[in-house]
Amino acid sequence: MQNPLFDLDPKDCVLNLLPKDGGAHYHPKVFDELHSAQLMSQLQSSLKWEADQLVMFGKKITTRRKVAWVADPHYTYTYSGVSKVPQAWTPDLLLIKDQVEAISQCEFNSCLLNFYHDGDDGMGWHSDDERELDPHASIASLSLGAQRKFAFRHKKDKETISFFLENGSVLVMNAPTQDFWHHALLKSKTVSEARINLTFRKMISFD
Repeated sequence: MQNPLFDLDPKDCVLNLLPKDGGAHYHPKVFDELHSAQLMSQLQSSLKWEADQLVMFGKKITTRRKVAWVADPHYTYTYSGVSKVPQAWTPDLLLIKDQVEAISQCEFNSCLLNFYHDGDDGMGWHSDDERELDPHASIASLSLGAQRKFAFRHKKDKETISFFLENGSVLVMNAPTQDFWHHALLKSKTVSEARINLTFRKMISFD
């Protein structure tokens, strides 16, 4: 039976927010509001942002949401039928990566950044399970800007859990979360501020 959507309000705890089949640990206030605002401004100006493109039902769709793919050399990333060539790491991103790696106790070689203009931009149900991603590695997600509702939905029994991702917070998704859960960033008509999300990943080389 599908459980109704409900809200969690994680405080300073980093308990697993998932009841089974994986782990999602929430770390609030990793960066304070001033630092978060500075990082958001620097990322907007130092990276090349492009409208995301997806292939759906054989047609290429351009989204309002913008993305930037940053990674070690040669780590091209393909999802939704479109390949992305990496930009080089900036000094700001490397500092953020060091902080996120310390929190998650993982090493990352890439980062997918999403820019959401407001609550009309969202991300539908999906799993980060492309063949280039190390299935045993964690994925760490840093939120900057507007607070947004994020949700998990179990692939089998459709149990659904939602909570708010605060400005400056980090969510660490551990294996095998992607095997059992979809996740989504829910749209909201009440959110007028922008948000940048950075998802740090570990890619596999097929060379």
